[in-house]
Amino acid sequence: MILGDHRDAIVPSTSTTLDDLFRRAVQRHPETIALIDPPNRGSFTGGMRRRLTYAETDLMISAIAARLRDLGLPLDAVIGIQLPNTVESVLTLLGVLRAGLIAAPLPMLWRRGDMVAALNRVGAKALITCGRVGSTDHADLAMQTAADVFPIRYVCAFGENLPDGVVGFDDLYAEQNPKPPPPENERAGNRAAHLALLTWEQTTDGGVPVARNHAEIVAGGLAVLLEGRFETGAVFVSAVPSSSFAGLAASVLPWLLTGGALLLHQPFDPEALKEQLQDGCDAAVLPAPVIPSLSEAGFFNPQVRTVMGLWRSPERISSAPVWADASGMIDIACFGETCVIPIRRDADGRPGALPWGIVTAPHGAPGAILVAELTRIRDRSLAISGPMVPRYTYPSGTDHAKLPYFSAAECVIDTGYPCRIDHDARTLIVTGPPAGLADVGGYRFAVRDLQRLVGGFDIAGRIAALPDQLSGHRLAGTADNVPALQAALIQHGVNPLIAGAFA
Repeated sequence: MILGDHRDAIVPSTSTTLDDLFRRAVQRHPETIALIDPPNRGSFTGGMRRRLTYAETDLMISAIAARLRDLGLPLDAVIGIQLPNTVESVLTLLGVLRAGLIAAPLPMLWRRGDMVAALNRVGAKALITCGRVGSTDHADLAMQTAADVFPIRYVCAFGENLPDGVVGFDDLYAEQNPKPPPPENERAGNRAAHLALLTWEQTTDGGVPVARNHAEIVAGGLAVLLEGRFETGAVFVSAVPSSSFAGLAASVLPWLLTGGALLLHQPFDPEALKEQLQDGCDAAVLPAPVIPSLSEAGFFNPQVRTVMGLWRSPERISSAPVWADASGMIDIACFGETCVIPIRRDADGRPGALPWGIVTAPHGAPGAILVAELTRIRDRSLAISGPMVPRYTYPSGTDHAKLPYFSAAECVIDTGYPCRIDHDARTLIVTGPPAGLADVGGYRFAVRDLQRLVGGFDIAGRIAALPDQLSGHRLAGTADNVPALQAALIQHGVNPLIAGAFA
């Protein structure tokens, strides 16, 4: 599926898909380790800890693709994915794409209310999850969700003792001869221009799907790869899930582009993370606010040459602590689902400034490639354009309906972040978060929606978003009967962060 008017479409600068990148790595070194589960996998989900070579990973991707095709799902069907940060999250993403389908990863803390709204909006045909994450039975949650989403035909899951009606995927690990992938002629034109991914952006008007093709996803990963100057075969540890564009661009794509190994970490188990960082790791991808405390605790040995800190609240980068080993730190400014901008720290260990205008990678180097262009519109707001910025709404025609949508007028996105320009230094300073939104550890909420939700029950309650040094914001709530309101919120199927605000 290619979105938009072909006559006006910008031709992608690449014809390479994510599956192409993976297949190249398989051909070069099939017996090299590709994916490694967290060492503490058994403490938060089911299944054995896996350490897969590229050849084994390729077989599993093909097996997932074959199983999905055998279910009769049509080309370009949207497939919801809700999985923890284990090897299955990456296998499923690539398996969905190899089957000619559209991947729609869902944040792990989303519950029935958020999932039903999102999957109905995009007409999802299937949902893939796992049996358990922590104390939550996600397979049962998926079945409850599917009952409220009319287009969903199948619920699939990894794990044992799954509810009746769920299509099990664990047996695919034993598949030795999966069916071949669909023929290339199923895709007309440049395959990299076809829609590959749907993620979700929270706006003050509600949640909206953000659609990206392969070329836009690769552009985001290439920006991180070049700024990090990673070599072929690099080993990455990632504590950032692949349920957002930032997670994909900062971890999955550098892994695909280098053909190295990806060690996945389900946040946060300090002892498990320390073990992974000391297990031959070249680079770590972490939420930026936790890095100073990890550094003080001695988590980063000399072998960890690069630490990439993902800033969900990019306005806080300029006041970030100085990093002792400046050459080993890259700040990745994450502007929601619009764009990621990686900038290596200055020689003095201070965060680099966002350039006003053209942004390249490697930052400031000769022969660098275009990453993005930053401008200021309406005398206050940061706007971004460039090769990774999504161009079209999904579903097509949403911009003509009475629904909130992701606007890309003339391929420029207004991020809503207030900013100012330092004309002398030709830099751009983000001065605050978008008005009306709260970011709690990477989960965005519209404050107005939170207040409307809490006020919609018979139990009197109030909720507010307060600034927080570690997570950006934190939710704080009061109620006349806290246990009753918490129970009502949980029954309503809201994000646990909302119910937890009243603890």
